[in-house]
Amino acid sequence: MKIAFIVSKFPCLSETFILNQITGLIDRGHEVDIIAEGGDNISKIQSEVEKYNLIDRTYYIGKPENIFYRILKIFPLIFTKFIRHPIILFKSLNIIRYRSKAYSLALFYAAANLLDKKLDYDIIHCHFGPNGVRGIIFKEIGLFQAKIITTFHGYDVNQYPRRFGKDIYNKLFEEGDLYTINSRFTGEKAISLGCPKEKIIRHPVGLELSDFYFQKREVNPNQLIKIITVGRLVEKKGIEYSIRAFAKVLDRYNNLEYQIIGDGILRAEIETLIAELGVSNKVKLLGFKTHDELQQLYADAHIFILSSVTSADGDKEGQGLVLQEAQAMGLPVLSTLHNGIPDGVLDGESGFLVPERDVDALAEKLNYLIEHPELWSEMGKAGRAFVEENFNIDKLNDRLVEIFQSLLHPETDSKTALKTLVKT
Repeated sequence: MKIAFIVSKFPCLSETFILNQITGLIDRGHEVDIIAEGGDNISKIQSEVEKYNLIDRTYYIGKPENIFYRILKIFPLIFTKFIRHPIILFKSLNIIRYRSKAYSLALFYAAANLLDKKLDYDIIHCHFGPNGVRGIIFKEIGLFQAKIITTFHGYDVNQYPRRFGKDIYNKLFEEGDLYTINSRFTGEKAISLGCPKEKIIRHPVGLELSDFYFQKREVNPNQLIKIITVGRLVEKKGIEYSIRAFAKVLDRYNNLEYQIIGDGILRAEIETLIAELGVSNKVKLLGFKTHDELQQLYADAHIFILSSVTSADGDKEGQGLVLQEAQAMGLPVLSTLHNGIPDGVLDGESGFLVPERDVDALAEKLNYLIEHPELWSEMGKAGRAFVEENFNIDKLNDRLVEIFQSLLHPETDSKTALKTLVKT
């Protein structure tokens, strides 16, 4: 099969799950391209990006940010490409139909950047709802004729429709071929927005388990107990609450350290909170880390915490993949009863889930884990087995190929297979 992924940014350090799907499909003999607006402005990239030469497989479609340069640059494009592809480029300028995507010239630049590429794809896999809308429009103006699958992750069915209107996906739901969701909660939200239930498949984000080796967790007398969080510094990650819970527990135990991996717009506020609580010597903001660096931090830790919440603008966690990463490595986890998280943690077996924004409940369970290190090993084993069964990227990529093939060949017995996949 020839497959294209439509994503917002590539490469992107925080979206390893997309990278794992891309490389998994390549390993299975399929041809994969990536269509992206641009890449993260970062100096570090995952080693797989270089190993698979993925930059050479990536088509960038972003428009110039400067409006004057954007308008100026359109004239040579008209002379070089409009003559050869007048209908497609003319459609891209249809302001009545495509509104801001047309008058901002975003659609024109996307089309112009893709016109000379071989876009004879079988499948277009769009990650996140807005990219699904983009894929439908690309197909509508004639850039390609392929089956379009959209994966919803969380913010795209929570925050995004609140910002742009509940009808933002009407065209996508009318013309899309299939939709995958990472949890029951994401699926229920998509259905409430109008997504056809009979076209939804639950297909969680998976892990390359060989990258997350299981390690028995134990602590020696007088050893520093390391607690870790991995997540962007944004409201929905609820990092304020885990810091406050850690500060409460620190009153009883001094041999603790809390490491937070990630960065974001709330960094200054979080630094202020850490200072106000007087825990600057115990709470470390480590910023973004590569996959290899993150592996070592997981390996050195004893307890994982992710205190996700619903943000003021309605944004919510999707699956919370870092919770599966932590469990795969044998870490007991502490998180919240939030959106799709309960689908990815064995509450009471591999970790504990508490109500959102409940600092006392977080502190109570964190204190319990610190007091009972003899439980870490069994919780870690339960978590590893759970992830192996439900979030193994090899199994999930095999299933993704089944989904693609079932969609491409509805005239065969695969039609029955697709109905079975939708039910699961």
